[in-house]
Amino acid sequence: MTVPKDRCRLVLIVPDIADIEQRATAVADALRGGDVASVIIPQYGLDDSTFQKHAEKLVPVIQAAGAAALIAGDSRVAGRAKADGLHIAGNITELTEAVEKFVPKLIVGGGSAADRHSALEVGELRPDYIFFGKLDGDIKPEAHPKNLALGEWWASMIEIPCIVMGGTDPKSALEVALTGAEFVALHKAVFADPAAAPSIVAEVNALLDEKAPRFED
Repeated sequence: MTVPKDRCRLVLIVPDIADIEQRATAVADALRGGDVASVIIPQYGLDDSTFQKHAEKLVPVIQAAGAAALIAGDSRVAGRAKADGLHIAGNITELTEAVEKFVPKLIVGGGSAADRHSALEVGELRPDYIFFGKLDGDIKPEAHPKNLALGEWWASMIEIPCIVMGGTDPKSALEVALTGAEFVALHKAVFADPAAAPSIVAEVNALLDEKAPRFED
């Protein structure tokens, strides 16, 4: 995604804020808090043209902070907004088409891998990463046990990096890191109170610096 650290890194999921300026400010503030590998921009309920405007506003903000900007689902929006990549949360067919069409020009990853079999199907496509969980799957303080188990299994055997969805508690990032996963995705844990986002990103990075396992070269 961007230059790897020797430990699990943070991926942010942009909050669902209708006002484009407030949304851009929330993301910019969060990114000032410290290291973030990439930021995923979901469409939520926006129509295509509004989503395009939001993407064009957010992508430069994300890239200026040194993170990769990933558009969820829409390759045309990704292209027009000059994003770094595409996050495909849909079925294996969509991911196959995106990998064939856009790699290596864009980062392409995702997958809705709910079990080992579907995860291995995603792995056969050689995406840039696999995502365990759903972008809006942070419904409890802790990460979902199934996603943690899949991340631990995957990280122990497959070279393709994985992102595991965290919970609503920022400390869930450490749960994910302890599985050996390369990335942890946080959404509500960072953006539930946008004013606190920079300090939460800083806290999560400090926690990972102190306690996350280190990867071997």
